[in-house]
Amino acid sequence: MNDPLPAVPFGAWPSPITAATLTEGAAGVSEVRADGHDVWWNEQRPSEGGRYQLVRRSSGGQRHDLFPAWDPEGGAAWNARTAVMEYGGGAWAVRDRTVVFANWADQRLYRVDPGAEPTPITPEPVVARGLRWSEPTWLGDDWLVCVRESHEPEVVAQHGEAANELVALPLDGSAVADPTLVRVLATGSDFVQSPAVRGDHLAWLRWDHPRMPWDGTELVLARIDWDAAGTPVGTVDEVVAAGGPEESVVQPGFLADGDLVFSSDRNGWWNPYRIPVDALGEPGVAEASRPVIAGGVVEGEVGGGLWVGGLRWWAELSGRRLVASMASDGADSLVLVNADGSFEELATPFSEVSQVVAAGDGASVLLVAGSAVSEPAPYLATVSERLEGDLGDDDPGGSDPGDSAATVSLERLRPARDLGIDPSWFSRPAHVSFPSAGGRTAHALHYPPANPEVAGPEGELPPLVVMVHGGPTSAARNVLALGKQFWTSRGFAVVDVNYGGSTGYGRPYRRLLDGAWGIVDVQDAVAAAAHLAAEHLVDPEGLAIRGGSAGGYTTLAALCFHDVFKAGASHYGVADLAALATDTHKFESRYLDGLVGPWPEAEATYAERSPIHHTDGFSAPLIVLQGSEDEVVPPNQAEMIVAALAEKGVPHAYLLFEGEQHGFRQAANIVRALEAELWFYGKVFGFTPADPIEPVDGAVGLG
Repeated sequence: MNDPLPAVPFGAWPSPITAATLTEGAAGVSEVRADGHDVWWNEQRPSEGGRYQLVRRSSGGQRHDLFPAWDPEGGAAWNARTAVMEYGGGAWAVRDRTVVFANWADQRLYRVDPGAEPTPITPEPVVARGLRWSEPTWLGDDWLVCVRESHEPEVVAQHGEAANELVALPLDGSAVADPTLVRVLATGSDFVQSPAVRGDHLAWLRWDHPRMPWDGTELVLARIDWDAAGTPVGTVDEVVAAGGPEESVVQPGFLADGDLVFSSDRNGWWNPYRIPVDALGEPGVAEASRPVIAGGVVEGEVGGGLWVGGLRWWAELSGRRLVASMASDGADSLVLVNADGSFEELATPFSEVSQVVAAGDGASVLLVAGSAVSEPAPYLATVSERLEGDLGDDDPGGSDPGDSAATVSLERLRPARDLGIDPSWFSRPAHVSFPSAGGRTAHALHYPPANPEVAGPEGELPPLVVMVHGGPTSAARNVLALGKQFWTSRGFAVVDVNYGGSTGYGRPYRRLLDGAWGIVDVQDAVAAAAHLAAEHLVDPEGLAIRGGSAGGYTTLAALCFHDVFKAGASHYGVADLAALATDTHKFESRYLDGLVGPWPEAEATYAERSPIHHTDGFSAPLIVLQGSEDEVVPPNQAEMIVAALAEKGVPHAYLLFEGEQHGFRQAANIVRALEAELWFYGKVFGFTPADPIEPVDGAVGLG
């Protein structure tokens, strides 16, 4: 019989998962690409000021950084990160070891040949960072297709906001001296994204205000028009191949045989579709599209919200097969779509697969993937051969994924960082569905406390941290995140809520937030806490709520309009919806039209749902954390709520992080924010953290 574990108050459990553990040696990977026998990926390194390094892994397994080592005194000379649509993504591309990347400091595109220094290939803007570029895509040998976002004064004066266009750019850098060599291929829509090229065919996505890309996009197909000198001068034969106001299309791409594949939610779920090459450019091209997976709509999502560029959910293998990441019930699985249209789930240890990219050999794909006990990392996944029929044949084949004839072998391309932490410290989440307001069912991931060395006092239940993801059109992910394990290893339960409006549960669930932001999300967060309390899994008197960005708004609204929670933490959260609608960037400038109502026609609704106008409802203590250079949720939002709390005498703490944007990227700030939040909960719930933590200066009413 094992001896009972020593009892320690919840929240005060000692843990090797410190705030510093989140950043020490951490390197988040979001994009991976193949280049011959090499594999490239980007690494976001908190220990290097949050910059993005590009890493090449050679066929022999050696890893090489593209940019010089970080200089903590002088800062990073190079940082592969774009500010297009503020959230960036798709900042780089590589072919034959020639790399093109957007540099964060000036937002220009640079070319790096093997052994050479980066040289600019885009014109210098009139104003600093006035021209931004993303998703560079090779067009032949000498040109790139890119998204260009212009913030130049004359453009903003003409349009009233930045202008997004699809352009062709010479790779040789000649456009630096002659900006007229940048040729516009697609203009006139508010947004463009996801260019795909095959020969002279060009496909891309476009949409206009007030829609967001998860509401409705158009997939446009055209031919590139070249002049006699071999210069692209525009596009011809443009057709809308799929999509519309009520259909979200993501990730267009061409197969080796020329067919066009994309994901669409036209039938309620993002599923892949294809258009035969012989229908491209012909009348009725939209009607020619048909499902890639035979046998009906699959209730899983091969797709997601286009918050950033460079997203990839599917890739082609030889034999007209596809490998795809499919989301369902809060987790991703890797599926193989066979040539006959049948699909099968591939057995992997992963619960999150955020990138799927062809490796170039016809048998393998590159992944960015992780599990409940492993952080996301780049992998090479080789799938066994299985050739039969023709992709998308009318024969439904065996669409049941339960009887797989294919196997997959995995090679991790970057070693896991040595945390020195046994997996017994990690809490494994369970997907839970629970009743919410109006008879709805909501979803979440529940993480119980986990610590192999101590237990809570007998007869007591753990406090709960309700986590609210940002977006709000996003999702909680089932993957090892030390920011959650930080709490569970100290004696907190965590529930990460996929409230109505989240992705991964189909279009109808995603649309539950239409006109209902601040209502449905708050109801579901409250219901998640109530459900776990009713199941006697958490202490109903120890409920806290935290969230960042849109999740910060839900946090503030829950504290303002409900009395369920005893504490809250708002990370760069929205306090005034009207201020957000009138003082944010282009991409989200009309987002609230759908979530709340058209501005200014729905001004009364904005006021009704803005916590800043209902501070009398605040009674629970709150900690507010904010970046000084946040252009998505500006600091004045945090300052307004802090001033209101001070006036009302509500206990609170406030930390402003100089130089941080939307989301904290610098290691010291990530550590300080998390430790301050733990200190804050200790003051509210009456425990002393095992960690030595510096108190928050200027905290009010917290003892």
